[in-house]
Formats: sequence, C-alpha cells, structure tokens
Amino acid sequence: MPADTAGRAPLWAFPSHKIRARSLVIGKGLKHVKTGKTMADSAVRVRIAPSPTGEPHVGTAYIALFNYLFAKKHGGEFILRIEDTDATRSTPEFEKKVLDALKWCGLKWSEGPDIGGPYGPYRQSDRKDIYRPYVERIVAHGHGFRCFCTPERLEEMREAQRAAGKPPKYDGLCLNLSAEEVTARVAAGEPHVVRMKIPAEGSCKFHDGVYGDVEIPWDAVDMQVLLKADGMPTYHLANVVDDHLMKITHVARGEEWLASVPKHILIYQYLGLEPPKFMHLSLMRNADKSKLSKRKNPTSISYYTALGYLPEALMNFLGLFFIQIAEGEELLTMEELAEKFDPENLSKAGAIFDIQKLDWLNARWIREKLSEEEFAARVFAWASENERLREGLKLSQSRISKLGELPDLAAFLFKSDLGLQPAAFAGVKATPEEVLDILNTVQPHLEKILEWNKESIEAELRAVAEATGKKLKAIVAPLFVAVSGSQRSLPLFDSMELLGRAVVRQRLKVASQVVASMVGSGK
Repeated sequence: MPADTAGRAPLWAFPSHKIRARSLVIGKGLKHVKTGKTMADSAVRVRIAPSPTGEPHVGTAYIALFNYLFAKKHGGEFILRIEDTDATRSTPEFEKKVLDALKWCGLKWSEGPDIGGPYGPYRQSDRKDIYRPYVERIVAHGHGFRCFCTPERLEEMREAQRAAGKPPKYDGLCLNLSAEEVTARVAAGEPHVVRMKIPAEGSCKFHDGVYGDVEIPWDAVDMQVLLKADGMPTYHLANVVDDHLMKITHVARGEEWLASVPKHILIYQYLGLEPPKFMHLSLMRNADKSKLSKRKNPTSISYYTALGYLPEALMNFLGLFFIQIAEGEELLTMEELAEKFDPENLSKAGAIFDIQKLDWLNARWIREKLSEEEFAARVFAWASENERLREGLKLSQSRISKLGELPDLAAFLFKSDLGLQPAAFAGVKATPEEVLDILNTVQPHLEKILEWNKESIEAELRAVAEATGKKLKAIVAPLFVAVSGSQRSLPLFDSMELLGRAVVRQRLKVASQVVASMVGSGK
C-alpha cells in the first residue's frame, strides 16, 4: 500500500508564514466562534493522546501536565486517548508503559482506555469502524480522492523531488482519475489509500493560543493520506474525528504539530465541524537549544523512575515552565502548580531541560518534603520496582560466599552512574576499535526489540553475532562492562531486563563515549 507518514514539518520549512508571539488568549472571557458563549458557559475538555510506539517520553509528561493543569484551572475534564493507528509499531506493552508512566507522574484522567467513559472507546484501534463514514463523506463531497500509487512509485517521486531541491510531497498523479477508472480499479481489488485535496492557491490563516496569528501557504501543505489501504485512518483523520466526537474544546500539543493545523482545519471544514482552539507549546530543548532526543539524552520517563527521581519533583520541574514565580518559590506541589497556573502568561522563551535544576529540585523534595518514614518507604518502593531487588538477590545467591559481597556484585542494578573508566575494559580481549564497533553495532539492534525481556535480548544479540560473524562471547564481553561496570557481574541478559531499556540505552551510550576516548588517545 502507499506509504504514510505523520506529515509533520518544522516551522522553518514554511518561510512565507507569519508568526507573531502573543500572550495566550484562551482565558475565561474568550467567546466561542459560533455560539458566542464564553469558556465559563461550556465545559472545558482537553486530552493527551500518546502513541504506544516506544518508551514514554518526558515530553509526553510535559504536554500531559499542561493539559491536566489547564483542565484543573477551568474546572474541566482531562482525557486520555491512545492513538495507535500505527499498527506496525504500537504494542500492548508500550501502551501499559504509557499508562503506568503517566500514573507514576501523578496525573489522573476522568476518561480513558483503562476506566472508560461516555465517549469511548478510547483506543483508536478499537474505533476503526467509526472513521470510514467520515472519509466517504469527504470523498463524496469532492474533497478527497482515491490514490493507487505504489510505495515504489512514491519513493521514486520523492527522490526526484529531493534531487531537484524541492520538499517531497504528493504530486497529484491520481487526483484527476475518472470516476469510471476509480470504480473499476476498486472493484478489481487494487490496493489504494484516500488522500485529501488541498487548495491550489492562497494560504491557511488561523489563530494559535501561543503563536498568535499564523499564515501557512497551501502550496506547502501535502495531500495527506486520510485512510490507509488496510482500512485504518492516519493520525490526522482520526485526530479530528476523535476530538469532535469526544467534544474536545482545546487542543494543546507540541509545536512540531503547528504545521499540521492547515490539514486539520481543512478536515473540519470538509466535514462541516467546528474546530477546537489550538495551542502549540514550545518543545523541550537542551541547554544548547538542540531538540531533546533519546539519541543524545535520556528522555524516557522510565529512566528517571529507575534512577530514583521522585514523581513530585519531575512534575514540579516541568510545571515551572507554565507559571511565573519569584526566586525562592520553586518547590511546588501539583495543587500549588494548578493554583499558580496562568495560561494567559506563558513564557515564549522555550522549555530548557536543565538536568542540574531537576537534580536540585529532587534533592530538595527528598530533604524537605519527605518524613523519615516516607523516605524509607520510597527507598524500598524504588528498589522493588519491576522486582529489581528480589530478582537481583535471586541472581546473586549462587554467586557469593558471604552477604558482604552483595554490594560489589549487584550494586550496579541501583546506581545512577557507574563512573565508567577506560580501565574497566582492560580485560576485554578486543582492541578499543573492535569494542567500539560492537557497542555501536548493538545499540540500534536493541532499539528494534518490541518486548524487552531476557529472551528477546538474547535472541537479538545472537542475531547480531551471526550477522557480524562473531562469537556471542565476543559480543557479550564488552556489554558486561558497559552495563555493570565490571567483568564479574550477574548474568547479562537478566541484568539488562532488570535495568530496563532506557537505562541500558544510556549506559551503552556512555560506554561508547568512554571507548571512543580510548580510540582517540591511542590507548
């Protein structure tokens, strides 16, 4: 079937659009476009709609927290919806991780896939039959068309566009097929998708709660796929239909979706529906303003859970991006964040993920907010997460002669930083160049694992060994050091399962940097 992408593009891809930063204008007096009612007259309904395609990202918590505080501020409802239209990457394991992570953060939703609600189901794969009538309505009114282009043809088209220095987008080959040809090809069972039509001239003008007035030319907007060949909707179509049916009044999401607003507005217009009010929040970035990415930084909520950060501290840290406070007022509970939350005065400076500030807040929470009894309870709960303590002890029992040996053997399961040094790799029977090659080869293969357990980890590493012509022992030896900091350790595959994907990812990244320094220095 023709390939489908999320259709997102960065803001710089639209040189002719105009963005003026303004104060957020979604306060209590804002009137509804058609009814003239104010926010106080109608119930505010916001949602967080994560995709279960990987480890839950701190960016998801950041956007979820804004929506949660917005709902609390206006006495509205906060809803959780699972957007799993990407059937090849969405898994029940990742969905559970999303729910567990958001619950760990202290966020509570009034409707969702786990608790139900009046506008369910709240999982898009369970709503598959809902979307097709909306797509057919768009096609019937001449706003959409059936596209029979193959993935190969689309890829050739994009390559040619890139070679010509043009942004890749659909060229409209199937746009003007006759009704007779379309009917015949559909009747013959030829795979096809449904795409939306885009105006040939002019631009889309809309108001965003953060960016103010925005104008994006239509020639910069792709003819988005609405319905895939397997009958599943794309994100864009499902997003609009679900927000309408779930009566969402305000959509607050990351700024990377700002470029998709013209598509969404068109879909609302094609269906004769009233769009919600849009708010696009600045992305969290590193101190150097680069995008927060798992390739550079630990971004998974599970990483911060495993290292012993308190959820209250993480939410406190993220919540400071949405409020104005004086120095000395930084330590805030969720209730205090909701009280101080003022969506009319959002900072436009962007959200800098300063790990040192998070560490400082977490330390203050531990020292100032927890009693001795609460601290002890938190420590035991943290050590017992994912059965880490019990399973670690089970693995250690046959490998020690006295209990005092436990810290040296199993402490790596609980450390936030191994303090890895080049000397740790001295006993590995491979050159630094070979070790670095193994570490760099293994990392992307581990990312492909859908269900993270010792069996899948072992199977993937055996596949790496076979593909590279190496013995499994040669692959495993440097990983022992990278993961545990020592060549004498608990079983590798079990340890990687207990540590979790996010921690293993970060430790391999650090190990690669350490070994790369050895290669660079010629050691």
